[in-house]
Amino acid sequence: MGWIGDTANSFKSIQLRQSLTQLVNLGLIVSSALMIWKGLMCITGSESPVVVVLSESMEPGFQRGDILFLQMSKDPIRTGEIVVFNVEGRDIPIVHRVIQVHERQDTGEAYILTKGDNNPMDDRFLYKHGQHWLQKHHIMGRAVGFLPYVGWVTIMMTEKPVLKYILIGALGLLVIISKD
Repeated sequence: MGWIGDTANSFKSIQLRQSLTQLVNLGLIVSSALMIWKGLMCITGSESPVVVVLSESMEPGFQRGDILFLQMSKDPIRTGEIVVFNVEGRDIPIVHRVIQVHERQDTGEAYILTKGDNNPMDDRFLYKHGQHWLQKHHIMGRAVGFLPYVGWVTIMMTEKPVLKYILIGALGLLVIISKD
């Protein structure tokens, strides 16, 4: 009877060790993703180095679901650049083109007006009530590259939250049943 008890204890010990290994692996995956994100933030100088285009306002240049790579620099913002900005009262950043820049020579401040390529008028209606121009602190980054359609995964998970839970559940199940 002694060897049966020892075998059962060994089996429980192996299961515990496998579970802890899986938990550590999951932690490593999450921490690696966070390190990559923070590294991209440092390299690009942007608080959000990657964004997904959520609307058709920038067609035909950018389609809904495209992923944009952003960078922030100290160079002045110029007319024609694609910028991502965030204004007070809006949770989601907006991707639009700069159509006018007014720079004050005495202070060096820039006043920026944007417009979606596919929109009939400028973005003043999107800005905070009474705000007519963006300033540099509203700009999160400038588009420096893109991947077409890759952001559809994000859009689908946002519009259909059940998909997000299915994906998280599937990944969790994969971690639990993996033997490595």
